[in-house]
Amino acid sequence: MTPTRRLFGTDGIRGTANTDPMTAETALCLGQAAGLLFTRGAHRHRVVIGKDTRLSGYMLEPALTAGFIGAGMDVVLVGPLPTPAIAMLTRSLRADLGVMLSASHNPYEDNGIKLFGPDGFKLSDATEAEIEALMASDLGGRLAAPGRLGRASRLDDAAGRYIEAAKASFPRGLRLDGLRIVIDCAHGAAYRVAPTVLWELGAELIPLGTAPDGFNINRGCGSTEPGAMCAEVRRHGAQLGLALDGDADRLIISDETGTVIDGDQILALIARSWQAAGRLHGGGVVATVMSNLGLERFLAAEGLALHRTRVGDRYVAERMRAEGLNVGGEQSGHMILSDYATTGDGLLAALQVLAVLVEQDRPASEVLRLFAPLPQRLRSVRYAGPSPLAAATVRAAIAEAEAALAGTGRLLIRPSGTEPVVRVMAEGEDAALVERLVDFLCARIAEEAAAEAA
Repeated sequence: MTPTRRLFGTDGIRGTANTDPMTAETALCLGQAAGLLFTRGAHRHRVVIGKDTRLSGYMLEPALTAGFIGAGMDVVLVGPLPTPAIAMLTRSLRADLGVMLSASHNPYEDNGIKLFGPDGFKLSDATEAEIEALMASDLGGRLAAPGRLGRASRLDDAAGRYIEAAKASFPRGLRLDGLRIVIDCAHGAAYRVAPTVLWELGAELIPLGTAPDGFNINRGCGSTEPGAMCAEVRRHGAQLGLALDGDADRLIISDETGTVIDGDQILALIARSWQAAGRLHGGGVVATVMSNLGLERFLAAEGLALHRTRVGDRYVAERMRAEGLNVGGEQSGHMILSDYATTGDGLLAALQVLAVLVEQDRPASEVLRLFAPLPQRLRSVRYAGPSPLAAATVRAAIAEAEAALAGTGRLLIRPSGTEPVVRVMAEGEDAALVERLVDFLCARIAEEAAAEAA
């Protein structure tokens, strides 16, 4: 029987820094358990640890390091780098494990721990459950003897390796000369590498979010708050705006008018571009249940299939591997291009979009609007205590809303995998009906959450 997971959510372990479970104690124990699980064979075992720019990284990084060293693993520290860079380095250094310290798009108070296997892919639910089971056991007698302890070192050229890998994904012979681009790095992990890549390819840059101080990651900037990027695009007359999140695995775009382009349109553009070039594998792409029906209809018209999966880029990657596909993504901006990366990479996705802009020599507002999205609305309801979704009143409200849509749209209600909120999404042909149904359901869920907390 597979052990259950308590600590791990849809994207590793996440929580408020210095509060259970995101404590130095948990990080130490996780390092010990994961180190023991991935110590296989007679070679010197190695783990790569990266982080974003949160203050709490200074607490969690040494705790993890101590845990892995105690399990007999050598630790390679690379400092602030994007999550996809850690996945890449794990493979290229032939490490046994990769770790990224980041809470992605969350505010600085939070942090998280994401784990990658030696193949550069995020660990499966089953492997995460094995690690949790080890953490709950007595590890004392299984840790390394004094002469078998690991060592820690820093990899000074880690950023350079990722920069060159990113540049190599851009089509040979193309340049970004003459393009004025706003790049918003969210004061996060890509604050150095993303501007460097774009500048070395020839772009004129207006940088935002490139002065991290440990507290300002994602604050008023980045892919979840693209307003500042859009304003700078308009102010400087830029051809494009690119917004990454705190660990740079997401991308949201602004066209030259300052209008936001989400992950569904980016996915559609890359899919059609790669299909035309004979590069798209498997006759389709992977997206999640959150992606707009407009994307599905657009792909169908192009003769391409849309394979839907649960929310989380890890599940997108797993489905891509199972179906033999090389393009997948999420509406939120995670784009996985498995020809180049094993996980979401906002910068690589941006380079693919830029390649199309350069080749077509047309405005982003034309190139990046491939379909008209159906009216869609998403709201979140925060709760304390047990999930309100099990309540009879909430189940009845959901059934009522589904009946109101009567097959003309979709309803999706799900708990978040990273925080105590319920996501409520509806889409359909009738925008007013969609608005009413989301407000109705959120009100019922909030009432039940308040009653449970009382």
